[in-house]
Order: sequence, then structure tokens, then C-alpha cells
Amino acid sequence: MAERSVAGRLLDSLRGLVRPPDLQTGEDRSASRLELFFDLAFVLVVAELAIELRDDVTVAGALRFAGLFATVWWAWVSSTLYANRFDHDDVLYRLYKLGSMAAVVGLAASASDATGKRFGIFVGCQLLLRLLLLLQYGRAYRHVRDARPVVRLYLLGAAAGALLWGLSLLVPRPLAFALWAVAVLVEALVPLVATRASADVPLHVEHLPERFALFVILVLGESVAGVAHGLYDAEWSGPSMPVAVLSFVLAAALWWSYFDLAGARAKRLLNEVGGERSDHSHDVYIFGQLPLTLALATIGAGIELAVVESGQGEVPTGTRLLLAGGVAVYLISMTVTDTGMARRARSGWWWPLAAAAVALLDIALELPAVVVVGALAALMVAVLVVGTIQRQTGDLAVDEV
Repeated sequence: MAERSVAGRLLDSLRGLVRPPDLQTGEDRSASRLELFFDLAFVLVVAELAIELRDDVTVAGALRFAGLFATVWWAWVSSTLYANRFDHDDVLYRLYKLGSMAAVVGLAASASDATGKRFGIFVGCQLLLRLLLLLQYGRAYRHVRDARPVVRLYLLGAAAGALLWGLSLLVPRPLAFALWAVAVLVEALVPLVATRASADVPLHVEHLPERFALFVILVLGESVAGVAHGLYDAEWSGPSMPVAVLSFVLAAALWWSYFDLAGARAKRLLNEVGGERSDHSHDVYIFGQLPLTLALATIGAGIELAVVESGQGEVPTGTRLLLAGGVAVYLISMTVTDTGMARRARSGWWWPLAAAAVALLDIALELPAVVVVGALAALMVAVLVVGTIQRQTGDLAVDEV
């Protein structure tokens, strides 16, 4: 009898470790420790992609970097959207998440040659991510009946994406890359369709901006690392020092502008919509993060190159354009996202125009790197000062990220 009692208690404890998923709607919710651990793998992928960009600062290299970054970013978003609705932290969920993390480590180990000899490994890791996502949505479909209409959409999207990634292994490379793009586009349509679905399965508006803010921190780390690695590789030479200092000011201003202005403003607009059902503003917010984080990652790669090359005596035009173009795209993303979410135009368009003017002046005059980086840092500080004044006067309503 005692043996049965012990066995019964053991069985009950094991059952407690495996719980069915449910819809997460609690107001007080933040990123879990597992999500933070999961993000570490993406730090590695972004770093590897940045290395590849620094090795090939050409139009082709920049396009390859942008394309690979988009596929990796979408892999992160897909996992985040599931966790936003259904993260319930049982043993099975943890195992699925850790399995996904292992796949992302594989992406990092193959990202620098994903279009070359490690093509198959990169595709295999993408397939594994989708298989694990399908298994998770399958659990949600079985256990969360009210969510089935929306979950069905995500199941179809992940299955279609997996099929297209798999087919890319069987066709010539140029066509394979086109299939990658189609796979991501098909999967990206799902949240847009889900927004308009009749089922009331909302995104969690407290959890969502925190997760995207953490990804911003992740890519901003490339800028800070770029300053450190650049100084090391330049051996702390005299010409590299002012570029490094100004690059750090630029990175700090980018961080400040996102968390006090762009991200904080977007969170306010999400909170105004509320969380009773997904809304157009959620779509604008989510997809507006792609060009924004891509721009930040590009700036990080450009910073390291600028510091190193300034120590060597000459900074090529391509490096300077990475920085100026990255800042311009970042500012455009801020403005477009705010305009799209608020559904009214704001007077912020001249900031990206100013960044574009720096790039054009540089092309025309071949400005020294210290001048270009200094001008971009000054521009971002000006954005920050004006935005802070608008916050204080009530002209810019924000919520803390």
C-alpha cells in the first residue's frame, strides 16, 4: 500500500510537470528567464552575420546580410508570437524552446556561409525551428479550443514555410533563395490574417513591447562590441580614438532614443489599443521592427569597421555609407511606425532626411570618417533632445518600456 502511495505521488508530481497550454491574458507579465536564455543564441547569429557584412562591404554583401537577417529575425518573431499567447512554462514547453535554441545555435554556426558550403545546415536548422513550432501549435490546437481558428492559421503558415524551405534543398541556389523569401512572406502573412480573424485571441500588449525591446538591446550590443573590437584591432591608435568615442556616443544616443522615444511611444500606442483583440497597430508595430533592428545591426557592423579602418589611415566610402544609411533607415522606421500606429502623420520626417543629407555630402565630398560619425552622433543627440522636450511638454505621449 505504501509502495502504491509513493508511486501515486510520483505520478502526480510528473503530471504536474506537464500541463496543457492555455491562453496567457494576465496583465502583469514580463519576459521569462527562458526567453532571455533563448535570446542569447540570436546574439551569436547577429554577430556572425555582422562579421560576414564587414568582410564584404558591397551592394551584394549588404543585400545578402539584409536577406539572411530577415530570415533569422522572422524565426525569432515566430517563436515570440507563440510565447506571447501560449507560454505556460511546463517541461514540454521548455524542451521545445531549448530545442529551438539549439537550432538557432546551428544557424549561428552556419550563418557566415549560409549561401555557400553551409547552405544545407542553415536550411536544416530553419526546418527544425518550424517543426518544433508546428508541434507547439499542435498542442495549443488540442488544448485551447477558443484559439483554434487562429492557431489553425499559424499551423498552415508554419507547414507551408517548412515545405518551401525543404524544397529549397532540391533546386539551384538562385531559385532556392527565392523560395526562402517566399517562405518568410507566406509565414508573415499569418499574423496579418489573424488580426482580422473573428476569434478573440489577442496578443499580450504588455509582453510584446518588452520582448521586442530586448531584441533591440541584442542588436545594439553589436555597436558596443564594435567599439571595443575596433579599438583592440586598431591597437588604440591615435586616429581611431576620436572615431571610437563618437561611435559610442552614437550607440548611446540610439539606445536612448529607442527606449525613451521610439519604443516608448510605440508602447503607448499599443496600450491605447488595448489587448481585447489584435489590431492593425500590432501589425505595424511588429513589422516596423524589422527595418529598425536591421538598421541597428548594420550600424554596429559599420562602427567596428570605421574604428579599425580609421586606425589604418583610410575609411572607405562603403563603411561610411553603412553608418549614414543605417541611421537614416533607423529614423525612417521610427517615423513610419509612429505614423502607421497613430494613423496620423507626425512632423519627424526631416530627421531621416538629415541623415540622408550626411550620406550624400559624404559621397560628394569624401568626408573623413570622424566627420561622418560626428555628424551622425550629433544628429541623434538632437533627435534625443527635441524628443525629450516634447515628452516634457506633453507633445509626445509615451509609456515606459
